[in-house]
Amino acid sequence: MYILLALIGACVLGIAAHFLIGGRELRGVALTPAIATATSALVYTGLQWTGVGEDSVWLWLASVVGAVAVAALATLALVAARRRSDATAKAALGI
Repeated sequence: MYILLALIGACVLGIAAHFLIGGRELRGVALTPAIATATSALVYTGLQWTGVGEDSVWLWLASVVGAVAVAALATLALVAARRRSDATAKAALGI
């Protein structure tokens, strides 16, 4: 049941990251929170399987803060790729 706390925390921080990162018009509103939540689930489950206990601060830091960091980096990379793609398409169309 503790995994729900990690997932909710990562999702909430993912929503905050969505609004803090520029280029919102180039991506969906659920992208960053979805990446953060999925990453949090994978990290939390993986660390639990390796024997890290729920009382370990590293479990919570990795599954919440680490997941949001991964989501933010993925979002930044996606926005940069989308801007490059749009610029290439505009140049090809002569806009």
